[in-house]
Amino acid sequence: MIRPLVFLCALLFANFAAAQDAKLPPKEKFHLFLLVGQSNMAGRGTVEEQDRTPHPRVLMLNKADAWVPAIDPLHFDKPAAGVGLGKTFATLYAEAHPGITVGLIPCAVGGSPIDAWKPGEFYNPTNSHPWDDALRRAQLAQKSGTIVGILWHQGESDSTAALAPGYEVKLHDLIARMRKELEVPDAPFIVGQMGKFAEVPWSDAYVQVDKAHQDLPKKVKLTTYVSAEGLKHRGDKVHFDSPSYREFGKRFFDAFQSLVKQTR
Repeated sequence: MIRPLVFLCALLFANFAAAQDAKLPPKEKFHLFLLVGQSNMAGRGTVEEQDRTPHPRVLMLNKADAWVPAIDPLHFDKPAAGVGLGKTFATLYAEAHPGITVGLIPCAVGGSPIDAWKPGEFYNPTNSHPWDDALRRAQLAQKSGTIVGILWHQGESDSTAALAPGYEVKLHDLIARMRKELEVPDAPFIVGQMGKFAEVPWSDAYVQVDKAHQDLPKKVKLTTYVSAEGLKHRGDKVHFDSPSYREFGKRFFDAFQSLVKQTR
């Protein structure tokens, strides 16, 4: 038993070292995507073998701020982190852009309301500063690559009678701040619909937040909305299941491609 265990440890260490020392492509060929929002962006799906298989041109910025092969879970906001939409999105992007390496910057924070995404705000449940942490990691990543898109999924925590009325203004402000701070005024901003499950009727507050998402393309430049119609939850009536996250990743990719084509 000892020899196989020693061999396995050596192999894992070698793979880890190789990932840490991997040579990155030129900055213009390293396309970065910021993954922000709350738990449905972080991903809560069950991890399967296909989710552990990396694409040779898809990397992620891990918790230690190192570029490593992207495998699920991409996020580390909570122990529940699992399969999300990011890896599928990035794989499709890499396949559609030969010669380009994709870099994912996971920054979503489970449970975070949009008010937590402001400078200096501390979010106690995860002992983190969602906005400050995301900005730091994104700016660090920009030293190696170029941000070409921002993926956002958030809103469940703001779907209350007290918070929903002010959500749209806060979302527009967040987009403007993020683009300004990262100096990417033309970066496409893709927002995904909250889970709309047949057995879970939406409250008026959910409808109001969803309307803010749906209306975004009419009010803020270079934004688009991705439907979650037909996707399934994992049993908790809030988070998508793994197949749905992968399908959502495809929808985000299609929406991104369509938005980019419209600007050409």
